[in-house]
Amino acid sequence: MSKKLLLEHINVPNILGYEAYRSKGGYTSVEKALKTMSPDAVVEEVKKSGLRGRGGAGFPTGMKWSFLAKPEGVPRYLVCNADESEPGTFKDRYLMEKIPHLLVEGMIVSSFALGANTSYIYIRGEYMWIVAILEKAIAEAKANGFLGKNILGSGYDLELYVQTGGGAYICGEETALLESLEGKRGNPRIKPPFPAVKGLWQCPTVVNNVETIAATPWIVNNTGDEYTKIGIGRSTGTKLISACGNINRPGVYEIDLGLPVDEFLNSDEYCGGIANGKKFKAVVPGGSSVPILPAELFYKTANGEARLMSYESLSDGGFATGSMLGSGGFIVYDEDQCIVRNTWNFTRFYNHESCGQCSPCREGTGWMLKVLHKLEHGLGSMEDIDLLWDIQRRIEGNTICPLGDAAAWPVAAAIRHFREEFEWHVKNPKECLTRNYGLKKSTLEMSFN
Repeated sequence: MSKKLLLEHINVPNILGYEAYRSKGGYTSVEKALKTMSPDAVVEEVKKSGLRGRGGAGFPTGMKWSFLAKPEGVPRYLVCNADESEPGTFKDRYLMEKIPHLLVEGMIVSSFALGANTSYIYIRGEYMWIVAILEKAIAEAKANGFLGKNILGSGYDLELYVQTGGGAYICGEETALLESLEGKRGNPRIKPPFPAVKGLWQCPTVVNNVETIAATPWIVNNTGDEYTKIGIGRSTGTKLISACGNINRPGVYEIDLGLPVDEFLNSDEYCGGIANGKKFKAVVPGGSSVPILPAELFYKTANGEARLMSYESLSDGGFATGSMLGSGGFIVYDEDQCIVRNTWNFTRFYNHESCGQCSPCREGTGWMLKVLHKLEHGLGSMEDIDLLWDIQRRIEGNTICPLGDAAAWPVAAAIRHFREEFEWHVKNPKECLTRNYGLKKSTLEMSFN
């Protein structure tokens, strides 16, 4: 059974409130850090832990913190990225909704480590009910001396605010988030300079994901070395996985990184296998932006080893045979699911959410959407499949932010692994139209004769 670092107390009665959270050891990491550690010592523990960013990129958190510039007389900021908008991903929502004080505690410890006296939680606009939950937790923490002036008599000051976004997926990209937080349109910035040098209001800034920040109290309390004992290799610690799709037990699960994918998908402790006795077809293991993996590549790596739920194992062999752990949005397809239709649906999302700043993304996602619409509705040709491949290839790597890549990778992987399904749509236009519009046979024959 996986160790629970984040969800250990999730079902404790009244854990939303300060008293219940405190009774389970809440805010002890703040006491330890402010009374017995220096900011640099906290950063060092996080570096030792090997904690990697849990928002999708998987960059080492302690290393990211160590890049923060510290010019004299210039404020520094910590911003929590709670703009969880990746289709198939809902684990940050679960944390904030069920145990908000864990995030607040993590923000205090992390802000102390970074020397930030003002910090922000930038939350997805659709999560309005969670804003009230977080603001209540912040008020309780402040009332009990863990926020505000001279916290615990340490001389350290911190104010923490919640800011809602406008419901734009692009604001999950850290520089677009900062633009939005400053009151501007959420367009990604050209880097360099990176936020660690010039971020919020052109001051040094660290942007971390909810789950990443929520992991820091455990690391401070138990040391980074203890954290490395959980997980496998460079994939240390635990990871929250949002599991959904055609499975028996959808939900949010905390796993030790390195758990075999077979155990995660099929054991009753986690997903419980494919629903309704259907056959397993494919999985998107890390949110909609990562490449889809067909069943035959899901269980084994390119080297024939058992695939694991880790950053390295899921990406083994590159996109030809692997995918990415990403944000942990685990979307499962059974034998009845149409890959073309699901790819079309993802592309609709990325086309709608493109900020329009870069031509390859602005125009390319629209072109992909049109071609996929044709194919899904029985109006495409074999040349359209090749055209679709060419369009995604011209988007990837040619945009300011990763949204272009996120739009291109699902399309490329779907064609790479399921080209026969695309060809079936070309060869069977009547069946496509029947499925999409329920047209009668006589009407179809009139359309194609």
